[in-house]
Amino acid sequence: MAKVFSYNVVRFIVLVMLQVFLFKNIGYYNLATPFPYVLFLLLLPVGISNFLLYALAFITGITVDAFYDTLGVNAAACVALAWGRIIFVRITLQTDQYENYMTPIVGTVLFRWYLLYIFILSLFHHSVLFFLETFTFHQFHYTLTRILLSCIFTTIIILLFSLLFYRKKQR
Repeated sequence: MAKVFSYNVVRFIVLVMLQVFLFKNIGYYNLATPFPYVLFLLLLPVGISNFLLYALAFITGITVDAFYDTLGVNAAACVALAWGRIIFVRITLQTDQYENYMTPIVGTVLFRWYLLYIFILSLFHHSVLFFLETFTFHQFHYTLTRILLSCIFTTIIILLFSLLFYRKKQR
C-alpha cells in the first residue's frame, strides 16, 4: 500500500509540474491545449474510495488553478472527471475480475478499453473545463472545436506517456 501511495505522489508532482511549466505554453492557436495532468486521476487504483478520489481530484484541480490563475475551473472539471471515472469504471469493468488496487494502465487492461477510457474521460473533462471557462453559447462551434482538438491532443500525449513508461513484465 505504501508503494502505491509513493508512486501516486510522484505521479502527481511530475504531471502537475509538467502541466504548469511545459504544457501551459504548448498549444495550437488557442485551439488545442493539452491537459495531461488528468492522467494522475485516471491512473488511481480502481478500488479507491469515492471520497478520496473526489478529494484528490479537487486538490489536483485547485493546484493547477493556482498556477493558471483560474478561479476553480480546473478543480470543477477534475471533480467532474472523478465522477465520470466512477461511472465509467462501474459500467465497463467487472470489479470481481480485477483487484481493488489495480491501476488501469496499458499492461493490465486491454489497449482498446484503455484508449476508450482515456478519450471519453478526457472529452468529458475538457467539455466541463471549456464550457465553464467560456460560460456562454455565443461561440458554440469554436468551443466545440477547442474541446475536440484539445481532447485529441491530450489523448495522444497520454498515450505517449503510457507507452513510454509501460512495463513489459505486467502483461
